[in-house]
Amino acid sequence: MTKILAIDTSCDETSGAVTEGSRVLSNILWSQASLHSKWGGVVPSLAKRAHQERIGWVINRALKVSKLTPSEVDAIAVTVGPGLAIALEVGIQKAKELAMKYNKPLITVNHVEGHILSVFAETPKHKVNISFPAIALVLSGKHSDIVLVKDFGSYEIIAYTIDDALGEALDKAARMLGLGYPGGAILEKMAKMGNANKYGLPIPMMGKESRFVFSYSGLKSAMWRLVENEKPLTKEKIYDLAASFQDKAFKHVERLLIKVLDKYKASDFLFGGGVSANLEIRKCIRGLCKERGVKFHIPYTKNTCGDNAAMIGVASYFKYKKELFVKPNDLDEVERIPRARVDSLFPWEH
Repeated sequence: MTKILAIDTSCDETSGAVTEGSRVLSNILWSQASLHSKWGGVVPSLAKRAHQERIGWVINRALKVSKLTPSEVDAIAVTVGPGLAIALEVGIQKAKELAMKYNKPLITVNHVEGHILSVFAETPKHKVNISFPAIALVLSGKHSDIVLVKDFGSYEIIAYTIDDALGEALDKAARMLGLGYPGGAILEKMAKMGNANKYGLPIPMMGKESRFVFSYSGLKSAMWRLVENEKPLTKEKIYDLAASFQDKAFKHVERLLIKVLDKYKASDFLFGGGVSANLEIRKCIRGLCKERGVKFHIPYTKNTCGDNAAMIGVASYFKYKKELFVKPNDLDEVERIPRARVDSLFPWEH
């Protein structure tokens, strides 16, 4: 079975993994959250430096856990976009070095495709059975996308964000409430103790779901005005504000998904990205799928919900089978593509 060493440095997680087919042998992550927390968001120059400092360690650790050496893997895989340009560059450079040193083919992976195919990651206790076409939802700090998955490598974007992604909006709401960065997971905890009906925040794009777009800028602005009016904030106010914001943000997803699921018939639904770790939205979407007889799939652990190299390894396996890899003599063609689209091939793959 094909063994792949995968690397992801798309934003603020330095990750290395080893996969065998779609089975994950190791998945090592080094989070930069504490580094960026005092700035309230990712600082590109700091992210690049942290990746450079940690990438060697995560790769060596991933190999050690998998009990393999670089010469024993069949290929090297790396995220080339979308993502933070100077962060992507660190992973790409390292992947090129390894491919050249060990004479291995390089597989370049779209980050969103990695999230889509993260549900295919398997362990001895977790097996996957998915048929195409399928509907995929990717919700993260930078992406809110609904994608029709026709086959491995064949995608059609159905819906996308026209401003903030959902994960970014949740983080910004948390920051307004003084909950720190990254705040999505903390906001979820606060929301569990609050009353979602306490405040009258608007549901984004209400009545305009047929446009098939996500938009969170209006909700974010309404939240800012509400928080300013409610100051000083008590614990009870924070709980209720968190619950209200999360509820309206998720209702936007729910209403749009209803339109999509009723228009595009599919037997399987794939949910990936950092926000897929949120139990409330999982419950909501699982219910929508159950009502329509659609099988609901999520990554097998929280570590494979957010940015990670295991999903890149799994996605690269399906590309390897189609021989969509870069040979050592063609490595100079590979470069970062910060705004890469999941429905397009990379230039060197034509």
